[in-house]
Amino acid sequence: MSEKPIEDNGKAFLVILLPLSFLIIFLVATWRILLAVIVLVIGFKLWQEYQWQQWIRRVNPIFHQLVRENQGRLTPMDLAIRGNFPGTTAKRYLDTKAQEFGASILNSEEEGQSYYFITASILGNILDSSEPVKELSAQPISKTARSLLAPPPPTPQEEELETESLPQPTHNEVRQTLEKQLVFGSLIQSELAKRLNVYSSTVYKRRNDPEFPEWSRSRDPDGIAWSYSEKTKEFFPMEE
Repeated sequence: MSEKPIEDNGKAFLVILLPLSFLIIFLVATWRILLAVIVLVIGFKLWQEYQWQQWIRRVNPIFHQLVRENQGRLTPMDLAIRGNFPGTTAKRYLDTKAQEFGASILNSEEEGQSYYFITASILGNILDSSEPVKELSAQPISKTARSLLAPPPPTPQEEELETESLPQPTHNEVRQTLEKQLVFGSLIQSELAKRLNVYSSTVYKRRNDPEFPEWSRSRDPDGIAWSYSEKTKEFFPMEE
């Protein structure tokens, strides 16, 4: 009666032992080849990573220039066109940079995928051109990047109250302030807004208007017409 279970256990042990024995024999006979294959795979992966890092270093200047030109907003197509490489490579690069800098990624049916890299200078320009700073600062940048890049214009009631709510500087004070501010030949948005006695957001809304020079001349204490430069993001007095 006891021989039957012993025989069954022996067969089960052989079923496990035979494949294991073949595996050990195979590893002993081919371990050098397997080790060489593993070394080659690891070496190939390291070489690919090295090549990728070298490529990133060459693309970084293009990326930095686009961030400055586009006010922090980039798409894979922007980078692919400027760098002349495939869109999948551009997307992989932007995904890497987005993870490195904590950029916001927004998906739109019309514009596709957009990456928002907010630098200190870009954020300063955005906050400088936007009146309701308290509302914006209460929200995380990742959720308000689109709204920050397009600050809302002032309401008609705010424009009507501009001349009443803002103090009127004297002519001498304005001239002295202008001489100090024009050391570098230009004014930033907040400085010009103070000179024209309007809100900074009003200047932001009108700066690309073809009639901006005449409008600024009508509000300037010295009758100076001002023009806006998209390249430097500054305002320059126009020659008479």
